[in-house]
Amino acid sequence: MSAQLEFVDPILGMTDLVDFGLTEVEGAERLYSLRSSESPGLRLYVLDGATLPDYAPELSDDQVARLELTSPSDAAVYVVINPAPAAMTVNLLAPIVVNVKTSKAAQFILDDARWGISVPLADVA
Repeated sequence: MSAQLEFVDPILGMTDLVDFGLTEVEGAERLYSLRSSESPGLRLYVLDGATLPDYAPELSDDQVARLELTSPSDAAVYVVINPAPAAMTVNLLAPIVVNVKTSKAAQFILDDARWGISVPLADVA
């Protein structure tokens, strides 16, 4: 699977970059590479949030409107993977949400204390 995404706002820490290609990493189910179209050397790895059994982020009405989501099935949720010396971590507090119908995307900071920024992947997978 691959898709061209247009972020409604830049990803946190990536000022002025809004066009990204989302490509499945071959041999790694539900793991994707998110590469900037404007700066091809810039890449993040993201994991399909549906692979995390207890992860069910709730978006605010403003966030839903920002991506023009009309039903929960319109949204795909990805979490950013952070490499760390001891273990891989995921950012559950700021998922990347994609409107699968329009390919518009955004990284939202959730208003929910349950989700952490650097959660060991082994603890949630």
